[in-house]
Amino acid sequence: MSTIKLTADDGHTFSAYRAGSESATMGLVVVQEIFGVNSHMRFASDAFAEAGFAVVCPALFDRAEKDVELGYTQEDIQAGLALRAKITEEQVMQDIETAAASLGTASVGIIGYCWGGTIAWWGATRSRSFNAAVGWYGGGIAATKTETPDCPVQLHFGAEDHGIPLTDVDAIRAAQPGVEVYVYEGAGHGFGCEQRASFDQKSFDLAQNRSLDFLRKHLA
Repeated sequence: MSTIKLTADDGHTFSAYRAGSESATMGLVVVQEIFGVNSHMRFASDAFAEAGFAVVCPALFDRAEKDVELGYTQEDIQAGLALRAKITEEQVMQDIETAAASLGTASVGIIGYCWGGTIAWWGATRSRSFNAAVGWYGGGIAATKTETPDCPVQLHFGAEDHGIPLTDVDAIRAAQPGVEVYVYEGAGHGFGCEQRASFDQKSFDLAQNRSLDFLRKHLA
């Protein structure tokens, strides 16, 4: 577990959290929420490292501000949204592809949460760097639901997520019949974050196990 430096094709240098065995054959890019590579993202990365993956979690906000680690207050949310607005989708794609290449493993997957859940979907549809993609409560997926994935995709949503209505989830299902889509009853946005009031242990456990099984199936 360490912080490394990576350089994208456009010359931008950014930090990333690295975890897992150097001998791992399965690589995984873990993509942040709008709160930076904070303790929750390191916790999530460590869990996948312990499950046998080589993991890198790129600091996407480095393009706007270095070393961002936010919490989950309303003030933090507004700060995160402001930072996200300063970064283009093209820049995000450069950084996640750089992160994928840094792993040096035989196969690489991508998993993301919140903003990162949408980025994981883009990783499947706008890149050829990934062999599998998993998105947790990605609010921007519905807007790009007709894009064509280049790898297997699994998506997770909370039934009580007020930011992602179930009509959006239904629209994604209709547009992407080949994508695995799961909805968790009683779960809200951020149900997989142990630091949020919306954390739901039962839903998290089920979604985590499904994610691990899916990634192992397609990356092994």
